Amino acid sequence: MTRAVRVRVPAKVNLALRVGGTDPQGFHELGTVFQAVSLGDEVLAEAAPAGQFRLAFHGEGAAFLPVDDTNLAMRAAKLLAERFQVAGAGVALTIRKRIPVAGGMAGGSADAAAVLVACNALWDVGAMRDELQPLAAELGSDVPFLLVGGTAIGTGRGVDLTSVMTSGTYHWTFALSHAGLSTPAVFKEFDRTTEPQSTEIPSRLLEGLRAGDAAVVGANLTNDLEAAAIALQPGLEHTLKLGLEAGALGAIVSGSGPTCAFLAGSDAHSIELAEALAVFSGVRAVRRAFGPVAGAQVLP
Repeated sequence: MTRAVRVRVPAKVNLALRVGGTDPQGFHELGTVFQAVSLGDEVLAEAAPAGQFRLAFHGEGAAFLPVDDTNLAMRAAKLLAERFQVAGAGVALTIRKRIPVAGGMAGGSADAAAVLVACNALWDVGAMRDELQPLAAELGSDVPFLLVGGTAIGTGRGVDLTSVMTSGTYHWTFALSHAGLSTPAVFKEFDRTTEPQSTEIPSRLLEGLRAGDAAVVGANLTNDLEAAAIALQPGLEHTLKLGLEAGALGAIVSGSGPTCAFLAGSDAHSIELAEALAVFSGVRAVRRAFGPVAGAQVLP
């Protein structure tokens, strides 16, 4: 058995997020375009005695994260051990956070994807990525995408993935909020105030991605949850306005929020956007990243 495995996993931004009606289990039908970005977490999985599963966090929001079975990362390790009947399974997980907590960038899902990959290598399970996908889908809607990364359309609950052809590199600036938002709370507000939408992805967005035209992509960013997120955190509206006034090609609340994502025309432009946004008291911090990037990857 390998003694330690280190995995890097990206955050995601939703270039489009369309929210339809609910299925009999209460899950919303989604149509989304995911893009994996270079802002990411790092997971260290180390061998531990049989039956011992330990979890610790460092970095972004670490003090607020549970380390028991309510955490997706812990559940991912135990699910892999159970499904593949790993004899003597045990692991000590240390996760260094850079993805904002409760920020709409799938930090918890990213960690779960990374743990699946890390423990698969640590325990010499030998599962291929397509064998890990059903486990990822059980854990959450964003987890399957973060195994593969790149740019992809997600349908159903977001777990049915189709790769999207893209050209070029997209430069992003992210404005982090002082407080997180609960995804269930945002969906509840959406249901209270909004009729279910068509889950069709804007064709112009896909055309822009294929052509590598960042201006077209920026003009066609869409998020049906944005109004609900703004209703719960009204200051987000001003953050979005500031970024657009600073020349962003597009601005959107990322997923269920409250992180705001701004598409820049270049790496240098993303720096300018970061400087403009950092002065607003409603912004806790800014981060820059590029995409698309690969999903969870074992580091040398």
